[in-house]
Amino acid sequence: MDEDLDPTLQNLLDQTSLRWIFVGGKGGVGKTTTSCSLAVQMAKVRKSVLLISTDPAHNLSDAFSQQFSKDAQKVNGFDNLYAMEIDPSGSIQEMIEQSAASAGGNNGGMNMMQDIAFSIPGVDEAMSFAEVMKQVKSTNFEVIIFDTAPTGHTLRFLSFPTVLEKALAKVAELSGRFGPMLNGLLGQQGMGGADGDMFAKLDQMRETITEVNTQFKDPDLTTFVAVCIPEFLSLYETERLIQELTKYKIDVHCIVVNQLLYPNKDSTCAQCNARRKMQQKYLEQMADLYEGDFHIVKLPQLTEEVRGTDKIKEFSNMLLVPYTPPAV
Repeated sequence: MDEDLDPTLQNLLDQTSLRWIFVGGKGGVGKTTTSCSLAVQMAKVRKSVLLISTDPAHNLSDAFSQQFSKDAQKVNGFDNLYAMEIDPSGSIQEMIEQSAASAGGNNGGMNMMQDIAFSIPGVDEAMSFAEVMKQVKSTNFEVIIFDTAPTGHTLRFLSFPTVLEKALAKVAELSGRFGPMLNGLLGQQGMGGADGDMFAKLDQMRETITEVNTQFKDPDLTTFVAVCIPEFLSLYETERLIQELTKYKIDVHCIVVNQLLYPNKDSTCAQCNARRKMQQKYLEQMADLYEGDFHIVKLPQLTEEVRGTDKIKEFSNMLLVPYTPPAV
């Protein structure tokens, strides 16, 4: 492209076809503040917005100073913005317990189911996503924004269709080899058809996940917002993330750069000036890599935390109106 793209996220608000927005990056770069701020702005232009945390740290409750759970709950001060926090390990454990309870509640059988389930690599991420999709499908939100876990977890999360296909193939293999013995053993222990129930649920989840995955690869419906800070490791993670997303065919054309310093030109703080100089170096590298193809939003380091609805609302305005630093 011949000219730089607008340094805001206004393009996301203008793209009325968008249904899924992922916000992610390295840990500690301000993903949650960014996702909450984007959700606040999106709620101004859409009928209903759901913000979901798939990060085990669950920072949404801290950000809005309001306790959220695995069920969608209205954010205080809004009529059309909801939030929920999903626990990946809790999702699979709950399903195992439900299967066991429905077939007699035998602990020995449940332990066996647990061992089988947790032996499948990546099943917790797949289960987490299936749990999210199950809840989302039963509602009618116009836009769903994901506050994702740090980069490595996010990439595994987005590769879930492949993971689950492999998992189900493993289950089918186990069922074929050990099915008669397992059924006999579970039957003796009063577990009845618990394994069948669980495997049927997995297959149902696979159908949901395959359907949603098609939408994730459609840039009209899905995009990813990369969040970083102007430091080497964060910039490296961002580039890796963008390359991986491209490999998964997931659209990404927005980058948010947090924690920028703008010391006064007559500042005598040697540390501030040195850090600003370092940040400028990495901003220039980002410009070389991304300007012209990405909307790059630059946000300042603040003197206080962005916590509570009012502060998030105030901070969120900078996603749409470029921050103007004092004269430097």
